[in-house]
Amino acid sequence: MGSAISSCIQTLPPLGDFLRPTLDAYLVSLNVFQYFPLVSLIQWCTAFHPAGKTSLKNSYLNFPGRLGWFIMEVVGPVNLLYILWTLPPPLNIASLPLPNKLAASLYVLHYINRAIVSPFFAAPSMSPIHAFVVFSAVLFNWFNSTCLAGWIVGYQIPIVLPAYSSTSKPATMPSSPPSSSSSSSLLIPSLGLCLFLLGMAGNIYAERTLFRLRREGAETRPTKKPSSSSQSTTTDSKNRNSNNKNKFSKVYVIPPPTGLFHSILYPHYVCEWLEWLGFALVGTAVLPVSSSSSSVLGSASVATTSSSPIVLAPWIVPFALGADKAGLRFPLPAVLFFVNAVANMLPHARWGRKWYVERFGAKKVAGRGAVLPFCGCL
Repeated sequence: MGSAISSCIQTLPPLGDFLRPTLDAYLVSLNVFQYFPLVSLIQWCTAFHPAGKTSLKNSYLNFPGRLGWFIMEVVGPVNLLYILWTLPPPLNIASLPLPNKLAASLYVLHYINRAIVSPFFAAPSMSPIHAFVVFSAVLFNWFNSTCLAGWIVGYQIPIVLPAYSSTSKPATMPSSPPSSSSSSSLLIPSLGLCLFLLGMAGNIYAERTLFRLRREGAETRPTKKPSSSSQSTTTDSKNRNSNNKNKFSKVYVIPPPTGLFHSILYPHYVCEWLEWLGFALVGTAVLPVSSSSSSVLGSASVATTSSSPIVLAPWIVPFALGADKAGLRFPLPAVLFFVNAVANMLPHARWGRKWYVERFGAKKVAGRGAVLPFCGCL
């Protein structure tokens, strides 16, 4: 067993190849990241998530909320931009086609809101985040941005559909995209762009609504009276300053069943999924580098088309078949992002609904699902 693991490790590309991913490193990253939904099964079994509403109060491994959130979310865009700027032509961002630049811009736009605007300018407060959550999110965002960067710079890897029986042979999808340049080929990416922007607007609106409700809840919350009238003026002043600083901390309210919250409790999750679904549709316009192209990284020639295929995970196959049937390029990393985002956030929404029931009572939650309208399970 040990020798098998050692042999596997030895066949991996050097670590430096993942920092500015070569084609082989890109293939390894895709193979690892497409199986994230298996890891997310653990999240269905436990409500342990030491962040936000369920953060641990007195852990030495806690990050301050805003700092932890910033670290988690900023890794993705920084890694993506680093790769796009440091790879040599024709792989770097200055040499890429417009659709590729658009995909990169949409990704960065989302994370400007997530990493900077939301924690530092919109959220009234943020609970401590455990180092385990920070590390897990950093790892997810690093893998995700590495896969997206390799795709955006035009790396091409043949896709093989798994054989489901001993008599069926794996089917290899063509690595070359459709050559149609008609205006109809822009319909799906245009719809995807509209869906992305609509989802982002809904996500921001729902999140800001929750922030507003927390502020209102803190302002209307009765203040505690001093336990003794003999307290000194200095102590009283310190307490008031402390209360003013932390008055939004751990103030949670259940959103009223109106607007986006009419039938679900986590519309900001659903809207984010719409964002990444739209992003994947935009990705059908992302252009690969020609199979005959190569560039020089240091003194080594870097191929842009792999001879080794990737065998898709079963839950990705329907998306690949749908793209093939529709005659569209299959944006595998963007689809992985969408699928993995749903796989990661769905169990959180389910446990979150249970938390709302325990905190505010079943009557106030009744009739609303976590992400599916009127569904008590989800």
